Amino acid sequence: MCTSHARAGGVAALLMLPAIASMQTADVAVSARARQLHDRAIVIDTHDDTTQRLLDDKSFDIGARNADGSIDIPRMREGGLDALFFSIWMPGDVTGPAAIKQALQQIDSVREAVRLHPRDLVLATSVADIRRAAADRKIAALMGLEGGHMIDEDLGVLRMYAALGVRYMTLTHSLNTTWADSSGDTPAHNGLTAFGKDVVRELNRLGVMVDISHVADKTFFDALEVTRAPVIASHSSARAIANAPRNMTDDMLRALAKNGGVVMINYNAGFISEPFRVAPRPAEFTARVDAIHKRCGTDEACSILDEQRANWDAMRAGVLPMVTWETIVAHIDHAVKIAGVDHVGLGSDFDGAVMPLGMEDASKLPRITDALLKKGYSERDVEKILGGNLLRVMEQVERAAREGSSR
Repeated sequence: MCTSHARAGGVAALLMLPAIASMQTADVAVSARARQLHDRAIVIDTHDDTTQRLLDDKSFDIGARNADGSIDIPRMREGGLDALFFSIWMPGDVTGPAAIKQALQQIDSVREAVRLHPRDLVLATSVADIRRAAADRKIAALMGLEGGHMIDEDLGVLRMYAALGVRYMTLTHSLNTTWADSSGDTPAHNGLTAFGKDVVRELNRLGVMVDISHVADKTFFDALEVTRAPVIASHSSARAIANAPRNMTDDMLRALAKNGGVVMINYNAGFISEPFRVAPRPAEFTARVDAIHKRCGTDEACSILDEQRANWDAMRAGVLPMVTWETIVAHIDHAVKIAGVDHVGLGSDFDGAVMPLGMEDASKLPRITDALLKKGYSERDVEKILGGNLLRVMEQVERAAREGSSR
């Protein structure tokens, strides 16, 4: 991995990208054994932001192979992706009825994608649905609500989302809610408030997974004290490798394992590479990103994809530190060493963040399987990481809900 910071001549380097783009994106050979294992496993990704494209980009067809972005049906097929959680997301400062309306629009966009592609996609809300989809060679489409600000302090709204198919809720996004502290904000509640604890209990009752990605450390530990079921971190990585507050400390990983939960490793370059995270952004790079935001306005799909391209260009030109797909494997390996192989999975953040080079889209997923086998992981353990662990947690959450309703 290149750790050099910005160098002179950054503008000229950015202009030379077509000539140097192939330097870090050469095809990676995947062994026949890895491909067979990958195809046999149920591969699950618990966090994907393609929902914004479904809603905002009228030219986007998830059924066609697209030249940009990370997710579409052809590339999911190529990458052996069997189940995908589409994120229902908006900034944390969108609250109240506006947040509920936007969430409903995004939920509808996922359901419409399924309706329009019945031969490839099926809406899933349970482990049985996921297994059935895999047996039928369809891709299970699930939904996760990324931020408790979208329930408008109302458990009835939470119940409505669950009825529409949402199967996890991230307690916060990057800002505090009125009842929970976020890792991206100044603490205001010392973790979870009394209502926040009621939210966790209601998620347990509904059979919806509690997601602790994005939350403040104290919120994480408060949630573990309250929950009756294992929790997930839908898209988090290891703070020991990249010191982002969004990542999990080793103590958090151990606590998650004790809870029976699973950390789904995030691929976001800014959360897996410390050199990339802390590198100064040169003026010409910042100007390019600012121009993207000005041009795209509130179109999140536009700004995310264009900003990702800008970051890839800067990496390839040596303007920003290089981040490659192998860094994902390093985070998986660290999490396994600390939490155990039963408590690690995959949560990419595709179409919502800057992906590392070599993991630009879902078609590249078999590389992870191949790398884990080469590191000495057994086929059984690789299957757990690819999706088995998440299926176990979902089953335990479903069981806890059934047991709770019978009391």
